[in-house]
Amino acid sequence: MKLVASSSYLPTKKVTNKELAKKFEVEEEFIEKRTGIKQRYFSEQEKLEDMSLKAVKKLIEKTKTDVQEIDLIIVATTSTNKLMPGISNYIQKELKIEKCICLDILAGCSGFINATDIAQMYMKSGKVNKAIVIGAENLSKYTNYEDIGTAIILSDGVGATLFEKSEKNFYYSNIESIPDKANILTCDVDGKISMEGLSIYKYAVTETVKNIEKLLKESGENIENIKYIVPHQSNLKIITGIAHRLGIEMDRVYVNIEKIGNTFCASIPIALEEMQEKKLLKKGDKIILIGYGAGLNTGSILLEI
Repeated sequence: MKLVASSSYLPTKKVTNKELAKKFEVEEEFIEKRTGIKQRYFSEQEKLEDMSLKAVKKLIEKTKTDVQEIDLIIVATTSTNKLMPGISNYIQKELKIEKCICLDILAGCSGFINATDIAQMYMKSGKVNKAIVIGAENLSKYTNYEDIGTAIILSDGVGATLFEKSEKNFYYSNIESIPDKANILTCDVDGKISMEGLSIYKYAVTETVKNIEKLLKESGENIENIKYIVPHQSNLKIITGIAHRLGIEMDRVYVNIEKIGNTFCASIPIALEEMQEKKLLKKGDKIILIGYGAGLNTGSILLEI
């Protein structure tokens, strides 16, 4: 499977640490030190499906793709506002795609990884040649603004990536789940997101590294040959901890949480767009995408650009 391009959409309302520091009566530096975040985005009026459509239209325009050639649309989200029809069906309808496979999936913060792997399996089966994989979140709708632990982290946004079938490109994945016995990251349909920060940190910096090490072993690849690790933008301390345990420098780990915040499923495709715009990726580069979160779900993908 070949990664063609990524695009994103962020709401217009930018929320700085200064605003949240005033609300919680803490210093701005406290928020940045704890999370690595300086700002995040909140949707005020826009629906998640409309934000998703804007990201996809941007992707279509960027790649000059004939929408009738799209065989599969997968949306990974934890914050859909509509059970049916899915956001993927809404996008199909608005783009006037006559026929394609549409799926919305729930897999926590690792949803984009799971969705990408599903797309790859469809391609391997011969049923799909082009797929759009979307990570879409309206987390501000499910944020408890009395809980500083979540309110200073969560952000809204959408990332969309176009993949094409390729017989040449290198691709391996390792998708795993372990039961969340302590309910460290949860949200009911009509409730608010609840996080147990220390438990999440311990899980994230251990299970992700085990997952990547297993991925490398199964692929026969060496960490030294990986150009970039592109992690779910959860928290800078977690990302730094993962890099340290993998024994790599932070300049090989792409981080944009400072200006975007934690957008759950959307964080990896948003990061991929930035990397492409900065021309950090070139043909033949090998990268690892790693997602982790509620479930507990952990997934990594090793692919060649």
